[in-house]
Amino acid sequence: MVELLAPAGSREALVAAVENGANAIYLAGNAFGARAYASNFDREALREAIHFAHLRKVAIHVTVNTIVADEEMGPLRDYLRFLYEAGADAVLVQDLGVARVAHETVPDLPLHASTQMSVSSLEGVRALAELGFTRVVLARELSLKEIRHICAHAPVEIETV
Repeated sequence: MVELLAPAGSREALVAAVENGANAIYLAGNAFGARAYASNFDREALREAIHFAHLRKVAIHVTVNTIVADEEMGPLRDYLRFLYEAGADAVLVQDLGVARVAHETVPDLPLHASTQMSVSSLEGVRALAELGFTRVVLARELSLKEIRHICAHAPVEIETV
């Protein structure tokens, strides 16, 4: 399946992406997102974005792609529960610790491996699949030949940037 996935750093960008045919949107909340200085969505805005997108049959994937310290695990669990209850369709992570916490806290929320994981081999994709990931965003440095090979043999969805 081919999916048109668009970024949205604001409500305006979200609306534009949905109105121009995106099947899915990825965005960040104001916690645990790598783009800390962007105008990300607060919790209420995330709820509204998810509702807006779902009414139009568009998925919302939320980035939870920072490296998380031990003292942040409590707030991380709370945030993941919030995302699940708000209806997020998936979370993109880079930290394997975050993936484990997500799997334990919200086991039904799909995990996507962020491009920041730099997965560049079929074996890397298979390892992440064994850890419960449902999609892997491949490293940007791969050639089309390498991407085709991985896609042909991957046990999970593959995304390229």
